[in-house]
Amino acid sequence: MNKQTVVGGIRPTNKLHIGNYLGALKQFVAISNDNQITSYFFIVDLHSLTTPFEPKELKTNILDAAATYLAAGFNPKNSNLFIQSHIPEHAELAWIFNCITPLGELERMTQFKEKSQQHATNINAGLLSYPVLMAADILIYKPNGVSVGEDQVQHVELSRVIARKFNNKFGNTFPEPQTYIRKPLRIMSLTDPTKKMSKTGDEALNMDDEPKEIARKLKKAVTASEPGKKSPGEENLMFLLNHFGSEESVRHFTEAQNSGKLKYFELKETLAQNISDYFAEFREKKKELLSKPDYLAQVLGDGARKARETAHKTITEVKQKIGLL
Repeated sequence: MNKQTVVGGIRPTNKLHIGNYLGALKQFVAISNDNQITSYFFIVDLHSLTTPFEPKELKTNILDAAATYLAAGFNPKNSNLFIQSHIPEHAELAWIFNCITPLGELERMTQFKEKSQQHATNINAGLLSYPVLMAADILIYKPNGVSVGEDQVQHVELSRVIARKFNNKFGNTFPEPQTYIRKPLRIMSLTDPTKKMSKTGDEALNMDDEPKEIARKLKKAVTASEPGKKSPGEENLMFLLNHFGSEESVRHFTEAQNSGKLKYFELKETLAQNISDYFAEFREKKKELLSKPDYLAQVLGDGARKARETAHKTITEVKQKIGLL
């Protein structure tokens, strides 16, 4: 029986917060430790160029992302962890895909519309075509599944469209991968619980936030509601409690919520302690890893060498089929 192949990636923009952890990284870690899966996980640094960035900050964020993966329990001996730009075949395949992808497919992408509004002064060509690069990131490893957050599902669908177009025109080459989401999770903003938690601003609970910082941010969490109704903020805090809280605290606050006796200040204090305890080992491990940049470089280099073997085979096959070789 052939192993299943799964790919996934995270942009190195700012630090990862608990929403990134529950929505993606926790699943990446589980997959990396599964001996029945061949996996490729990468830090998608090329994608981060589509929005405003500072070179020194980007370099720091890349190493920070690598340390975050490993501190969270990612197994580099059983999986391939690397930096996207270290495999030039990704960009090469993206250009080939650009030449068979209709412009209309890209213009309808929801994230392009959203990011165009967020970065109105920087609507560049990369912002429009980055879903094609993402398709290349995926298809170059010919996976069965793609581990993504729910906001990236549309881009996985595009990768299937591109795979189908290429196969129809040049012969069967790429599988049409499915999303690999064990349980889609969306963590909402603390200050505006009607929106998804963002990496930017002062409202994200970062995985490596110190206990005092976690408590400070949770104190500001919006909980206002109409009389007799559960507010989005309350539901968001209870959702976090169910993932990070002890059985005792979950039971206590669930009973209080059901009886209408929920005290928000008590919930926030308990949740702050629970989240702090949950990531305590992670924080120490990440500090240790960041003090060893040579080790991080070695892990990423080993992962890149293994990944490039697969990527090179795929790009060679593609070039032969389209007449470049």
